[in-house]
Amino acid sequence: MLVASPLMEKFQPLFFNENFCEPATETGWQSYRGEFILVEGEVADDQGRRKPPKSVLKQVALLTGPESVKLLTGSLDELQEFPFVLEKLGEAFDADTQVVLYTVNIDDEFQTTVNGARVVFIPMVQGMVWNELTDELALEKSDFKGQSAADKLVTMYEATKSNKFKMPEASVEDMMTRTNSNKRENHGAI
Repeated sequence: MLVASPLMEKFQPLFFNENFCEPATETGWQSYRGEFILVEGEVADDQGRRKPPKSVLKQVALLTGPESVKLLTGSLDELQEFPFVLEKLGEAFDADTQVVLYTVNIDDEFQTTVNGARVVFIPMVQGMVWNELTDELALEKSDFKGQSAADKLVTMYEATKSNKFKMPEASVEDMMTRTNSNKRENHGAI
């Protein structure tokens, strides 16, 4: 893993089940895919080792520029975990930041603005964030052909930035009062 930017270096201790972390060809930009710790586990012993995290943002794709988050996508089990996202990443959001969070316990999609960033919430009980977002943005495999893993996130960022998500504006606080009891559905090998 190569952490080449101070902003990504700040987030590195929160990486969990990492797929990759590498610089993009755009100077100062860095990408990460994996999971992101929202609430750390308790300290397990005298040596400071921790138990598994209590809460993670799953299936994360994170792209940072030199001073701000450019793209954040992932899956939340509960909308009530969003304040943890803001606690860990919110100060690096700005008007260029695009956030798309697939959320298990909401019925309706909505968008809001946080620290100048557009934040989109889409209901999803099962599925893969990357696949769902590429479908939402109408991206094809050919759009990513020949690109490094990091540059694929840059392509995703550009497509997200130019997309006009047609969903109502709502506050996170209001939508937290309308959540459901859905749980993530996982299907795997038997």
